[in-house]
Amino acid sequence: RRGGDLSGGQQQQLAIARALITKPQLLLLDEPTEGIQPNIIQQIGEVIRHLRTKGEMAIILVEQYFDFAYNLADKFIVLRRGAVLMQGTRDELSREQVLQGVTV
Repeated sequence: RRGGDLSGGQQQQLAIARALITKPQLLLLDEPTEGIQPNIIQQIGEVIRHLRTKGEMAIILVEQYFDFAYNLADKFIVLRRGAVLMQGTRDELSREQVLQGVTV
């Protein structure tokens, strides 16, 4: 079975687990919080933080929930229509600057 009886959130968690089992050098997470209940979102954030601290892989996080992404990121790249609008580290860009760049 490939998760046929699982909820969307459970399928998302399973996809993340499958990716981590392979011990990748690059982990691309596209909206890992989609369909996930709040307490599990917090746990996913803790795992991402732990992986970042270990420093064994690069992590690219694409996320619609600003605070979740902002609190985990070391570096930000804000795109608009495929062009880089701004980029920098947490020390170089304030929360307000990044938020203004992503606000529609």
